[in-house]
Amino acid sequence: MTATLLTPPNEMIHLSGISWQTYERLLEELSDRRLRLTYNRGYLEIMSPSPEHERFKKVAGRFVETIAEELDLSIEPLGSTTLKSPELSGAEPDECFYIRNIALVRGKKRLDLTQDPAPDLVVEIDVTSSSDSRLRVYADLGVAEVWIYNGESLVIKQLQNDTYITSQTSQFFVNLPIPEIAGFLQKAETMDYLELVKIFRDWVKSQIGK
Repeated sequence: MTATLLTPPNEMIHLSGISWQTYERLLEELSDRRLRLTYNRGYLEIMSPSPEHERFKKVAGRFVETIAEELDLSIEPLGSTTLKSPELSGAEPDECFYIRNIALVRGKKRLDLTQDPAPDLVVEIDVTSSSDSRLRVYADLGVAEVWIYNGESLVIKQLQNDTYITSQTSQFFVNLPIPEIAGFLQKAETMDYLELVKIFRDWVKSQIGK
């Protein structure tokens, strides 16, 4: 199979009636392109991330790492690693982290989610597209918690009985008001990256000290 599919920035393509085998072949053929594929029971979504999307993704991931540093917690960041539930669904998160199950995957070069646990935390940026289709995938995989930033607010979704419910707190960073991180993410387009990380770190320290 030779893939010649190109998508302009911010464009999203939806296809139906796609077999799992076709999805797997597209993942292989498009591995060197900046395209994001989400597969869910025969439906395929292909997105080309914009600079706006990538900016927020990078900052959000750095924020999670900063929190872990200040709380002295071990994390394993695996970025946009392709996560798959064979024959059923697959997705590439904006950012993903192992926290609770870190010992079970540390050092692995490949993940097999029929045997390995799913990431504990996924971060999704919804400024140019909706993560609704990916939530079903993450539920299939058993991702315990998903953070969704839409440009205005940061929403925490926690998995309960195969469904995500909205929560005001994170099960991994229980003493931090995670929704307030949205205010820092909103500064990402106007503030120097490292300066933003610095003031965010100061905020985390102030919250820990309360």
